[in-house]
Parts: sequence; structure tokens; C-alpha cells
Amino acid sequence: MKNAEKYARGYYMPPVKCMKWAEKDYIDHAPAWCSVDLRDGNQALIIPMSLEEKLEFFKKLVDIGFKEIEIGFPAASETEYEFCRTLIEKKMIPDDVTIQVLTQSREHIIKKTFEAIDGAKHAVVHLYNSTSVAQREQVFRKSKEEIIKIATTGAELCKEYKKHAKGHITFEYSPESFTGTEPEFAAEICNAVIDIWEPDADNKVIINLPVTVEMSLPHVYAQQVEYMCDVLHNRENLIISLHPHNDRGTGIADTELGLLAGGDRVEGTCFGNGERTGNVDIVTLALNMYTHGVEPNLDFSDLPSLIELYERVTRMKVYDRQPYSGSLVYAAFSGSHQDAIAKGMKWRDEIDDKHWTCPYLPIDPHDVGREYEGDVIRINSQSGKGGIGYILEQQYGYDLPKAMREDFGYKVKDISDKAHKELSRSEVHQIFKETYLNINAPIDILEAHYTQKADELIGAKVKAVINGKTVECEADGNGRLDAVANALTAEIGMEINVDTYTEHALERKTTSEACSYVGINVNGKIFWGVGRHSDIIVSSVRALVSAINNAMKK
Repeated sequence: MKNAEKYARGYYMPPVKCMKWAEKDYIDHAPAWCSVDLRDGNQALIIPMSLEEKLEFFKKLVDIGFKEIEIGFPAASETEYEFCRTLIEKKMIPDDVTIQVLTQSREHIIKKTFEAIDGAKHAVVHLYNSTSVAQREQVFRKSKEEIIKIATTGAELCKEYKKHAKGHITFEYSPESFTGTEPEFAAEICNAVIDIWEPDADNKVIINLPVTVEMSLPHVYAQQVEYMCDVLHNRENLIISLHPHNDRGTGIADTELGLLAGGDRVEGTCFGNGERTGNVDIVTLALNMYTHGVEPNLDFSDLPSLIELYERVTRMKVYDRQPYSGSLVYAAFSGSHQDAIAKGMKWRDEIDDKHWTCPYLPIDPHDVGREYEGDVIRINSQSGKGGIGYILEQQYGYDLPKAMREDFGYKVKDISDKAHKELSRSEVHQIFKETYLNINAPIDILEAHYTQKADELIGAKVKAVINGKTVECEADGNGRLDAVANALTAEIGMEINVDTYTEHALERKTTSEACSYVGINVNGKIFWGVGRHSDIIVSSVRALVSAINNAMKK
């Protein structure tokens, strides 16, 4: 990079210090939301949405809870006009939802816009013109006075056409390219429009401060917003709206700091679709608030269905690591992360914690329609015993002893590493069964009978198949497992010492089975087996035999 000197900072700081926003540490209430998916988002698509797709998306936005939806630029094309008329004529707009339409400051466009919204109960007419130094000098080649005249002429025309409108019309004005405009001039042109529209408590005016192109660090935008809030006329009857794009990758931060600085309303899109690097992502903004305990007034409890619709009608893709929405954002592959999450889940169950504090998960995946087992704990060669054990316990009911989790974890990671792929839950379960559960070769117990002996010893008479040969053997031990182990020791010539034994009930629909885990020590090395049966004694013997069979394979 050898040409940095050809760039200069294109933003303008307010003439006074504007830092009250910095005293706040979080957003304490949700703004008014306006989806611009159907206008700003749609015009950025390679293949714009069809009428049917727009109607489907509109309905979804209503279901989510958007009360303001920008539906297009009806004077720009017949398709845009038809969409607006279809919504109105087919009565598809709920009474509590306001449609928003965009217009330039030109009379024939304003006239067409008011014709398009005829019959709408509530509509926002959004007037804009560019005000930045670059636009004034290079595009329009007009003075500040001439740029103001464009805005005030449009404002007067809108006011005149409103007199004949049947529904309730709210006005919105945007000094487009606000971030490249001197704040004093942005205030001057906005105040000129405000004075024409004369807002009051029953007819407020929206002043939109768009980050048409990101040019600065987010704290600069916050100061620009705060300055505007301080100097605009009739502030109590204004709604300050924010419309950030994402050219520098800080659209979320711009919006959040802009809200701290006095913003009342946000225009954005689901998942950040929009021109260039996109508009601000309303899903992320809303869920950021949600994780701070603030109700966002939008319902993203079924994010997967919204993602499916969005990807289908826009032909865009929600990035795998997109905050809250991506397919991998709740996934933990790292062993230490999986272990912490699994322990956090268990801790929550133990103390019934009212607040969500689980390590590595800023939001409960269930709240947005995702599942722990399939979305959170993902198994590959980087996974650990905690995550692998968590899947077996939560999905299949097996609560492995701690040392056995480590043994199984290494086996699973080795298989994943050699296959060079992620393993599904069913594949992990299959590996578990094939490695430990009810292993009956080369040894299988056909019968086992027990008697109580003196000195609290237990006698075991065992009928077994060993390497295809049926044998009968017997021995005493400190318990049933010890007695069976001692009986088999004489037949196979291998000293067996039971190191670990645990058991638990395994509930599966209408049946209740016992699950036993046995770790045996053979020449200083631990081998594991698992038994499962409706009889706890049979279950424990099967676990012992499985462990012995694993030892004999080595």
C-alpha cells in the first residue's frame, strides 16, 4: 500500500464538544424500527425480488413485529408502483403498520408518490436530497443555498399534496450523505424543512441522519447525531432516525452509539443486506439489546425460518459466522469451550439460575430457534471429552464416568482426524456403541449364578463362551463383579482388577433400562466397557465383559 497520501478524512466534526452520549454504557430501550429490506435491500440485489417474493417478505416482516416498513420508490418503476398498490388494494397492511415510500424533491415524482399511497391508512413520505461537500461540488455543482432550495421546494410540495391525502401521512427528511456534510449545514437544511412542515405532538416529523457512506470511527457519528439533536428546531416533536451503512464494517457500532447520542429510530435490513457492504443488520442490533435484558420489540424466536425465506427470495447467503444468525455462531468445536459450555449447562440445571450466564454463549440458542445438541456442541478432531460426553448424555442418556469420557474423547477425535470431517451425533453414538456397549466377543456370558458365602464373599458360577468354546467356571469375590472377574481370570490367563464401576437408570420412552460402566485395570492400563439391560446385575456383568473383550483385543 503506497498511496495512503491520496486519501483524506472526509467527515466534519461538530463545532462544539458533543460527548454526553459517552456517559451511557448501554441502550436501555428499543428504538422504533423501520425495515428497508424491500427498498434499500431490494435495490442492492443482483436479481431484485418479484412481486410475489416481495409480498411474502412483507408478510414475514409484519409477523416479526415491524411497525414501519419501507416498501419502495413507487415513482421509480412500474414494479415498485404495482407493489405499493397491491398492498393497499388487497388490504394486506395491518392497521398498526405504516408503509414508507421514498421520493426525490421533484414535483412529478412527489405527485406519483402520493398517487401510489392513495388509500393507505398510514404512510411515511420520505423526502431526500444529497447535501455532502462531494455531492454538492461534483454531482450537482450547486451552492449551499441552491441545495437548500431543492429541499425546501420538495418540502412545500409534500405539504401541499398532503392536504388532499385521505390517510395519515408522516413526513421524513434525509440530508443524504449526511456523514460527508458539515454538521452546521446539515442542521441548517434540516431546520429549513422542519420550519415548513411545522411538526407538533400529533404530527411529528422524522429527521433521518443517514450514514450513506461510512467515513469515520463510530464515536464521530455519535457526536454528529448529538449535535443535531441539540440544534434542530422543535426537537420535542421530531423523531431522530438513523440509517447506517457498513462501508468501514462498523455499522452496528455507528447505530448503537447513535442511539446513545439521541437517536429514536433505526432504518436497516435483516442480516445487513444493502448496497456495497450493506445496511446495518437489525437482527444483530435487536439481539444485542436482548442480551442486555432489553426487550427489542421484534420477534426473532424462529430465526431459521427467517433465514430460509431471506436466502430464498434474495438469493443471498447468511454468512456462517454472522452474529446470532450464522449456522456456526453457536457451534463449539474446541474441547475447552465444549467443556465449559457443558459444565455451564449443568450448573444452570443445578441452581435454576434466572439469568443467562453460560460461558461462550451470549444468548440462549433456544431463544432464537436453535438447539444445543445440534447447534452448540459440534464434534471434530478439535473437540474434547466434555462436549462429546455432553452429546451422549443429552441426546442418548449416557452419563459416562469422567475418566471414560477422556478415553472415548480420544477415540472420537482420532476417527474425525483420520476422516478429516465433522462427525454427526449419530456417528458419535455409533462409535460409542461399537467401542463399548454390550461387546460379546471373544467372551460372552451365557449364565451367571451367585451365592452368599462366609466373610461377606459372593460366589459366582459362570457359563461362558470364550473364543467359540463353551466353558463353566466359578470363583469367589468381594462382590458379583469381582467374583465373575476372578472366575474368568482362571480361564483366560489375564489378571483382571475392577477399577471403576458406576450405574444409572436409562429412560427411553416406555422402557426403563439400567446402564453400567466398568473400567478394569490390566497390567496398569484401564479398559472400559458398558452394559445395558433391564436387569441391573446383567447390565453390570455385560459392562465387565465388554471391558475384558476390549482388553483382549489389545
